Amino acid sequence: MSKLSIGIVGLPNVGKSTLFNALLGKKVADASNYPFCTIDPNVGVVEVPDDKLPILGEIVKTQKIVPAIVEFVDIAGLVKGASTGEGLGNKFLTNIRDCDAIMHVVRNFSDDNIIREGSVDPQGDFEVICAELIIKDLESIDKYLTGFKNNPIENKTKKFTFAVFLKQSLERGELAINLNLDNDQKILLKEFSLLTAKPYFIVANVDESTYQNILSAQLSVIGYHTVVPVCAKTEFELSELNIDDQQNYLKELGVEKSGLERIIQKAYETLGLQSYYTAGVKETRAWTIHKGDTAPQAAGVIHTDFERGFIMAEIISFTDFVAKNGWEGAKTAGLLRHEGKQYIMHPDDVVEFRFNV
Repeated sequence: MSKLSIGIVGLPNVGKSTLFNALLGKKVADASNYPFCTIDPNVGVVEVPDDKLPILGEIVKTQKIVPAIVEFVDIAGLVKGASTGEGLGNKFLTNIRDCDAIMHVVRNFSDDNIIREGSVDPQGDFEVICAELIIKDLESIDKYLTGFKNNPIENKTKKFTFAVFLKQSLERGELAINLNLDNDQKILLKEFSLLTAKPYFIVANVDESTYQNILSAQLSVIGYHTVVPVCAKTEFELSELNIDDQQNYLKELGVEKSGLERIIQKAYETLGLQSYYTAGVKETRAWTIHKGDTAPQAAGVIHTDFERGFIMAEIISFTDFVAKNGWEGAKTAGLLRHEGKQYIMHPDDVVEFRFNV
């Protein structure tokens, strides 16, 4: 995939825009203290933190390092009734459809200076947003069922039967992504483009005072998904420091990785993604693919012609590449592998593709 797109959703004043600004490392969204301050969805592209790229670049003496990227979309705060147009809801629910995953931001901090617009607790915040997504999906399903209820042929198809099942599940408060579906049903699910079918994870915006010691287990009431605890205010302060000062600040906090790193790691995990590398003098680059992708599919991320004309992939693991100081050293040591069309890509493979144009 060329880029990963994540929609940031949550109730007003849970810290979404502050977190968005921190992730981008600059102030681009209006983080004012009132509901609906974000009228148009802010979109920002962030480089994926990757400590392997500079190492590869140094070995091959590259001219250019290109990291993988993530697109964050800051969607205006939703409120109860958003699915029926309350607040600024309907417009922003539509923006979510274009994202690969949803990042729910819930409030787990106390601040008398911040208006608690609709926010009660992490569990309550999450349930309100999910309810709005469910209502919007029910509207889509009902529209389909109404259009075909008098069609004796269509209402006997697998799609119609599945739509009835989806309607019943949504009415019980179940998210489509959490349903236990077989392969045929998963294919049918994609045809409905439901908001609740989007993979998701949860970020809990916590107090500065609890940031160092917070455990995701404390927030497990939200559901089965691991919660990523982040202090948006601290992350924004971090974003204004240079890299060395950021590392020192993180050490003082007793935190190994920044919120951005942990959020992207969780996004990759949620969507089943991994990276591989190309390393050359002109360019050293990280590419994002799905776990289980074959070598031709991975080549197709670079260019569709690479997938169509795929011949083979020359592959070295990152560890071997570093240990043998690059392509020639690994090849001399017998660590360069020639893989065909059936090869399943491993995380951190360093690759050169051979193909016919």
